[in-house]
Amino acid sequence: MLYETIYRKLDRLGAIAAIQSGKDYDKSHIGEPFMDLNVDVLERRADYTVIALSHYFQRNGDLCADPDMEIRIYPERAMAEALTFQQAIPPLYREVYPAPGKVVPELKRELNDFLNLWLNNCLRQGHRFTEAA
Repeated sequence: MLYETIYRKLDRLGAIAAIQSGKDYDKSHIGEPFMDLNVDVLERRADYTVIALSHYFQRNGDLCADPDMEIRIYPERAMAEALTFQQAIPPLYREVYPAPGKVVPELKRELNDFLNLWLNNCLRQGHRFTEAA
């Protein structure tokens, strides 16, 4: 299932170990021409953790997300799912769960498929968070 695949890829990147170690932030820096990969813990609950995973580039002195996704991780079930997607240029923000009790199924599939591909690219580029070393 896709949600387990996403979890395994986050684990291979070291994101799971980094957040389980109590870190609220970590960065993978592999150098040019690749952008750093950042992970930030946004919320910790008993049964899940929400993180932001992002690349940033600089434009006119400002940092711009390209992309920035919120991901909910369920460690006990070894699953993770995309919640949001945003980018700075062109400005775009998309949300799988736009309101309590509401879900956009087509967007949920699209964002999780994108996240799966993005994680493949990050792994191929050699990204690893410090806990994965």
